[in-house]
Amino acid sequence: MSMIQISKRQKGTSKLVDVLIRIGAIVLSLIFIGIVLAIMGYDPFKVFGKIIQTPFKRFRDVMNKTIMLTTLSLGIAIAFRMKFWNIGAEGQFYMGAFGAASMAFMCPDLPPILLLPLMCVAGFVCGGLWALIPAVIKAKFGASETLVTLMMNYIAIAFISYLQYGPWKDPAALGAAKVPNFSENAVLPDVFGIHAGWIIMLVLVIIMTILLRYTKLGYQIDVIGESETTAKYAGMNTVKILVIAVLISGGLCGMAGFMQSSAVEKSITDSMSAGLGFTAVITAWLAKLKPPVIVVASFMFSILLQSGSSLQVMKIPSSITEIMQGVIIFFVLACEFFINYKISLRKHTAVKEAE
Repeated sequence: MSMIQISKRQKGTSKLVDVLIRIGAIVLSLIFIGIVLAIMGYDPFKVFGKIIQTPFKRFRDVMNKTIMLTTLSLGIAIAFRMKFWNIGAEGQFYMGAFGAASMAFMCPDLPPILLLPLMCVAGFVCGGLWALIPAVIKAKFGASETLVTLMMNYIAIAFISYLQYGPWKDPAALGAAKVPNFSENAVLPDVFGIHAGWIIMLVLVIIMTILLRYTKLGYQIDVIGESETTAKYAGMNTVKILVIAVLISGGLCGMAGFMQSSAVEKSITDSMSAGLGFTAVITAWLAKLKPPVIVVASFMFSILLQSGSSLQVMKIPSSITEIMQGVIIFFVLACEFFINYKISLRKHTAVKEAE
């Protein structure tokens, strides 16, 4: 009789095969989505047409999400590369926004050339320090960073909500729980019709690419990610490297909070992330934690997210885009299995021992 045997590939597949498998997975996911849409009574070609039109009709909105999602994903990527599972991008985002908003309210009359960098630094520091808390807890007590970073998201959001409904509530908002708008000096200007955050995003992508590929710190992060024991035997100060990497990780997420609060919201609210801190985990993973690919993955997901409102015109629930994301992720996960493992049939002969 034949038996199915699953074994890990020793050499792995070639880059060309990897690319073809991933493209095939995406094509299959789109076919599956089309079949589901047809069963639900919708025209899949019209739905896909609407999604394709989104970046042309709502380019500014798509780019706003791309900037935020890319920056968050960069922050997550550096932590994930060293196997520090930072699920706290949401909380670090909000604390970064808090730091930026604090500077905006404390120094509203500073010229933009001074105030905006000050807000950016404050956002980075607050996001980084917030991420540092679970890193210290992990280093000192061995606690799971996944659980700690996840729970700290809710603490950060509750803190912003407290400010919104309490000390920072705008008395001129006629009873509405709203934080006052920033002064004009605290608002990122537009460059070519999109807020200047896109320039910051591209600079961060370049810096992170250089950091992870060509620096000693990037090498150390990868070694720790492969084997912390090996890193210790090599004489690396794993705790110090962990602190630096997590500080950068949280800082980048905090910078996303600065850009969103300054350029898009022009204020701060307890719902302005729209859950993108969790979506960034997906985009970072799909991009294999590689900064240049993160930009592409973030842009594609931003199109999906932004197309939800366009689909409502066709009386299609906007939640269908979330289903699409799930299906795409499922198929990509499946393709990763075939890239890393091989399935083979082997003959199994039952030998009956003589009594």
